[in-house]
This record gives sequence, C-alpha cells and structure tokens, in this order.
Amino acid sequence: MSFALAFQPPMPDPRAMNDIADVARPAETVGAAPVADGARQKSVDVLRGVALLGILVMNIPVFALPDYYSEPFRSDPRNINFWFRLVINTLFEGKARALFGMLFGVGVLLFIANKEKAGKSVHWLFYRRTFLLVLFGLFQAHVMLWVGEILYCYGVCGMIVYLFRRVNPRILVLAVPLVGLIDFGLGVRQYQVFREQRIAYVAASEAKSHGDILSDVQTKALADWRVVETTLIPNREDVQENTRQIKSGYAGAASYVRPRAWLFETKYLPLWLPDSVALMLLGMGLFKMGFFSGTWSVRAYRRVMLVGYGLGLPLVGYAFYDSLVRFPNHEAFLKVLETVPILWADLIYPFQRMLLVMAHAAALILVYRAGALAWLTRRLAAVGQMALTNYLMHTVFCTLIFFGYGLNLYGELQFYQLYFVVAAIWAFQLVTSPWWLARFRFGPFEWLWRALTYSVRPPMRRAG
Repeated sequence: MSFALAFQPPMPDPRAMNDIADVARPAETVGAAPVADGARQKSVDVLRGVALLGILVMNIPVFALPDYYSEPFRSDPRNINFWFRLVINTLFEGKARALFGMLFGVGVLLFIANKEKAGKSVHWLFYRRTFLLVLFGLFQAHVMLWVGEILYCYGVCGMIVYLFRRVNPRILVLAVPLVGLIDFGLGVRQYQVFREQRIAYVAASEAKSHGDILSDVQTKALADWRVVETTLIPNREDVQENTRQIKSGYAGAASYVRPRAWLFETKYLPLWLPDSVALMLLGMGLFKMGFFSGTWSVRAYRRVMLVGYGLGLPLVGYAFYDSLVRFPNHEAFLKVLETVPILWADLIYPFQRMLLVMAHAAALILVYRAGALAWLTRRLAAVGQMALTNYLMHTVFCTLIFFGYGLNLYGELQFYQLYFVVAAIWAFQLVTSPWWLARFRFGPFEWLWRALTYSVRPPMRRAG
C-alpha cells in the first residue's frame, strides 16, 4: 500500500470540478434532511455502489457452499470453477471490502462537514449514528443470520476513526502501513495460538490412541481443539453437521450462525479492528487529498493504475499459486499449521490488495470523469446511495435462496453457478435502486437510520 505515499497531492483538474460536490454547501445537509442531489459526491456514490456489488461476489460462497468447497477444483485448470475462482480471487477478494472500508472513512468526513460549518455539535449525532450501526449489525447476524456481517465491526471502528477526523491527510496515509503491520502481528499471534493448540491436540490424540492415561493438560488440549473445530476450523464430520443445520430450517441455521457470529463480535473482534481502522484512515486521508473526489489529474490517476496493476497483479498471481501448492486441501492446511511457525507469504496479501484496490478505484474514477458508460454509472451511484438497504437485501436474498427455510439450495450449486445468482441480484439492484430514488428521498433502511439518529421522521416521498 505504500506506493500511494509516493504521490504528492496533485493540483485539481479544472475539467473535473463540475462533477465535484462542494462539501461546504451550508443549508441542505444540516439536520435530518438528505444531501441534495446536486451536492452529493457522485464519484463516491459510484465507487460505493461498485464496492457493495463486489462484496456479494465474495460473500455468496459463504451463504451457499460448505467449508472446503473448493478442494475438488482448486488445483484443476480443466474445471471451469478453477478459472472463476482465479478471476474472483484476483479482482475481488479483499478488494471490495477494502474499497468499502475506505469509503466508510470518507463517509465519516462527509457526515460531519456541513454540520460543523453550521455550528452544530456533531459528536453526539455521530456516536449515536455509529451505535445504531452496531445494532444493525447485531440484527443482521442474529436475526437475519448472516455470519459474515460487517456492520457491527464498522460501527465500532467508526467510533475510533472519528477521533482522527482532523489529522493531516499525509499522517493518516502514513499511519496505514503501521496499522497494517500491527494487523499482521495480531494475525501471527492468533496463528501461533491455533498452532500451539493443534500441536498439543496431536500429542494428546496420539497418547490416547496408545491407551495412555491422559493428564489434565492433555484432556484440556483435546477439549480446546474441539472448540476450534466447532467454531472456526471444522473437521469433515463437522462440515456435514453444519450443512445439515443450515438446511434444516431457521432454528437449525440460527444454531450454526449465532455462536460463530458472537465469537467474531467479541473474542475475535480485535483481529478485525486494525485492518478496518487502517482502511478507514486511508479513505479519510485520500479524500482530503482529493483522490476520491476526482480532482487529481488524469495523468495522476493513470499513474496509480500503472503502479497498482503493474505490481499488484504479479503479487496476487504468486499468492494464488502459492496457496494452491501449500493448501490443496484441509489436511494439508493442518500439516502446515503443525510444522510452519509463521506464514510469511501472508505479508503479500495486504500489499497486493491495496495496490489493486487503488488501481480499481482510479480506473473507475476515470470512467466516471470521462462520462463513459453513463447509463451504468448512474445506476451504480443509486446502488451506492442505498448501500445499507442493498447490503441488508443481500442477506435477505441469499438466506431465502440457500437456507433451509427458503429454497434450500445450500450445497446444491457448483461454484460458477453461484454467479448467475449474483448477476440476478446485481441486475435487480441496478434497476430498482434508481427507480426507488426517483420516487423516494432515501432507501428504506437509510430512512430508518436517519430517523433514529435525529429522533425525527424525515419525509420519505419526493415532492411531485
């Protein structure tokens, strides 16, 4: 991600200024009223729409397929699923969430900008707003049953990054590699914990197989690893049981999702925070520098693309190949866990991800700036403007399609077939989002979020 630091903030390109919203416009954005259409950061809406749709690409296998689903095809180039996975891992894996996180940081600045200029105290409003996001996340995880929801984590991270809202953008961007190293260190520490538990479990299992009387330490080692298996690293029998639960109905799916979601919201939350905080800080810094507003020169954006794709694609290609060699199946992963103290190749991930997501963002901004594919970018902007509603709708669609209380297609489709479902959901949201916003001022959940934040009921319908 350090390549972005090499760029001096470029002078704004006058040709782009007509497309840039003035965040200092006073009246329209203060209070519970929506941001006026002419004052929206359209480039940010477009990017948020792309990130939102891209997140579904990565989430749908978790909704639809059991653990270790890729083993039959992950090393077989003759299988169409291999190529789908290659393209998705290269272009989307980690990138969509990274872009979404960066734009969340942008949203922090956009939320507070005009309120502070109008003399409003924004602290209470902001923390109330982010606390509501935490509640939305809990609802999505424990009622809507999405184990991979991100709103809870983003709400917690938002409360942290708000404290850095006035920090110099260069410092914000420079802080990202430091936070990234902290994130890597936390990941290594957690890997070491799992490794120690696995080694102790193997030793205890061997002693048990020989008929030895187990000590209290050995008995605890068996129990500790069993907890890991039932929550994060299931064995083959657990995978079958998890599939049965998800396909059995709402109660069964809830018994699978809720304990795992709670672990991510409590015990493992510190592992999520540094990465998400770093992305939000980077988004805030780049927005202050004008990157997301589209005010950099065409040459600067092209340079970001050249560096990002030029370095990022070889790195992600090597990482993909390395994963095929080292982790062809679950048993190989366990063997690596037992024998390799640190997975240094994991350091590639944050760099290739940020190189590629910056390149993606620069390319999308240039497309928007040029007015190309205007019919599509308008629809993407509408999807981004209704990001909360559309994100929650992903859970509604996917649980009803794949879980036992819906169509019960969990584990029934091949990997590549999932992306016909993705395409259908994309098409639906690209059509319905602009249709809805032509008639209403907010998406349904955006209206609810705003109403609860300001303790008012803002008008929903557009005049006329």
